[in-house]
Amino acid sequence: MGIFNKIFGKKEKETLDQGLQKTREGFFAKITKAIAGKGTVDEEVLDNLEEALVSADVGIDTTIAIIKNIEARVSKDKYLGTGELNKILQQEIESILTQPESPIAFESDLPKKPYVILVVGVNGVGKTTTIGKLAYNFKKAGKSVLLGAADTFRAAAVDQLTIWSERVGVPIVKQAMGSDPGAVAFDTIQSGISKGSDVIIIDTAGRLHNKAHLMEELAKISRVIKKIMPDAPHEVLLVLDGSTGQNALEQAKHFTTATQVSALAITKLDGTAKGGVVLAIASQFKIPVKYIGVGEKMEDLLVFDKHEFVDSLFNLERKDQ
Repeated sequence: MGIFNKIFGKKEKETLDQGLQKTREGFFAKITKAIAGKGTVDEEVLDNLEEALVSADVGIDTTIAIIKNIEARVSKDKYLGTGELNKILQQEIESILTQPESPIAFESDLPKKPYVILVVGVNGVGKTTTIGKLAYNFKKAGKSVLLGAADTFRAAAVDQLTIWSERVGVPIVKQAMGSDPGAVAFDTIQSGISKGSDVIIIDTAGRLHNKAHLMEELAKISRVIKKIMPDAPHEVLLVLDGSTGQNALEQAKHFTTATQVSALAITKLDGTAKGGVVLAIASQFKIPVKYIGVGEKMEDLLVFDKHEFVDSLFNLERKDQ
């Protein structure tokens, strides 16, 4: 177990282990093969390691940085064995991953009330589902939650969020399709304050990330929110689909340029062997990964803990037997 035991009990750890199985079997099985049977770390081992990292969508720049750091440590100790390489690789990967200094469990006290989360991301990444799972986990932890349906350009988006609100049992603020998203956000904040909500989660439009007007819209929503709560939104959560690999990186690039993204949720890691994209995103953008989605169930959205994440990835034999 890692140091954040209040977040990762036995059940959460088992969920994480199961959710990362494909990445573990693909990515880290290749790494294990790369160093198998080698007494020392030589050029062939490093080449094989580099190939394994790139094939898992860790990204060229991140891979080069990892290999350079390992080469430096190898040159310092000429007798470095492959067993030690495994430990060094774990350390290097953990150092790349970015998370809040103290990961906050759903049960933890929130720094503000109401705590306003603005959720952004393109259609299809699991944004609405992530909002529903966040609402479920916060409510389960004893917090009152209010949803705001500010994606008014797609009737399906409002309908989907409404279904989640009913499923979880939390109220929702919504207006007719085509309404001003800023007006929905404004009404949601007002309602949340009057209700004494602990958490307000606002959905936003998920049209193509390269559309300038979408980014302008996000900026407008933030400005409207600040009229009521000057320090809100307290969190801008970008949802990315981990199974899309390098495309997730492109989305992150556009959104971080257009708005002040403060945290990441990376979904669908259970359906891909390319979980290495988590490393690429964390390395390139230096934005904390706050949540990861590792399954279909509402409990399968986990607070991200890099210690437990790396532990689950590397314990290949123990996990999959």
